[in-house]
Amino acid sequence: MSGRRIVGLMSGTSLDGVDAACCRIRSNTNGYDVTVESSLTRPYDSELRERIARVCGDDGTVAELCDLNVALGAVFADAAIAAVAAADRSLADVDAIGSHGQTVRHHPEPRALPVGDERLRSTLQIGDPSIIAEQTGLTTVADFRTADIAAGGHGAPLVPFADLALLAHETKFRIAQNIGGIANCTALPPCANRADVIAFDTGPGNVIIDGVVEHITNDELTYDRNGRLARSGTASDAVLDELLDDPYFRADPPKSTGRERFGSSYIEDFLDACRARSLSDEDAVATATALTARSIADAYQRFLPVPDEIILSGGGAYNDRLIELLKSNLDAPVYTIDEYGIGIDEKEAVAFALLAAAALDGVPNNVPSATGAAHPVVMGTRAPPT
Repeated sequence: MSGRRIVGLMSGTSLDGVDAACCRIRSNTNGYDVTVESSLTRPYDSELRERIARVCGDDGTVAELCDLNVALGAVFADAAIAAVAAADRSLADVDAIGSHGQTVRHHPEPRALPVGDERLRSTLQIGDPSIIAEQTGLTTVADFRTADIAAGGHGAPLVPFADLALLAHETKFRIAQNIGGIANCTALPPCANRADVIAFDTGPGNVIIDGVVEHITNDELTYDRNGRLARSGTASDAVLDELLDDPYFRADPPKSTGRERFGSSYIEDFLDACRARSLSDEDAVATATALTARSIADAYQRFLPVPDEIILSGGGAYNDRLIELLKSNLDAPVYTIDEYGIGIDEKEAVAFALLAAAALDGVPNNVPSATGAAHPVVMGTRAPPT
């Protein structure tokens, strides 16, 4: 294959907006090579963000979910068009779009469903790919998670397929650590192939920090810029010990999580625990930040060998205080992914361009050792332009 130009689209648990990356992707003997031609973020406005948060919780209605599915399709299409323009290309130069969509519900633990006796996992991403295909004129590959779930997996994490292509090294044992709303890691031994990869969600990334900041500032701030609030407070060891006793942190991989576990109810309980110990607002942010750092370090100590390098991506990589805490809690050097030629905000969008390329080639693109699926599958369904 001479190569495809594919736009990857991603919106994560933080509900910040749509990340888009226009990528040139070529196959090679080890998988794929990627050249990122442009990347950008289209932030959600506050009203749209609030509406998405409602349907992610228990307050949204089916009618609102239905409307948002179409509305977000248009938002994703607009981000794709902007990324193509930023690469100084036209839509005619692009072969396809790979869209993760916006996760509004993810149940990684098997549940009793209304039909039959079998307990099944489930997941739902919105941002209608048919709308994206119609508005861009490009085949759109989406709905990646469900094929893995059908094969018995969690449908997550999906990014390890891209981590293997982008960051695996011949001699170094690397851990790719993404810190979005939820934090997830991919362990890449030297000369790794897909069967060697260990990957899982370590727990909360920015979601608790952001939720606490929103609460204490009455929504004037949505995140702790550069970790300034956390730096001015003191983390409570008593609250941390209580929170780190959560069974999720002790559970063996494969495992995945989301706002269903570490969402609004968890944030309320977290704030109650801080109030019970008379913590200041800054202490609460410091404690939430330490929770992310400690839970990541704890996951490494429980489940992974000591790596040669840890490579950070996602919004948490901009939080200076969080990075300081990670460095003090981990036994390996910590870098940000921009030092490896990939933008901090663009990696997951690039991942969905790669996942789409594999889907179009008919190449299995899940990592069963990470998701728990019974076998490799080709994830992603196609929405052709009309």
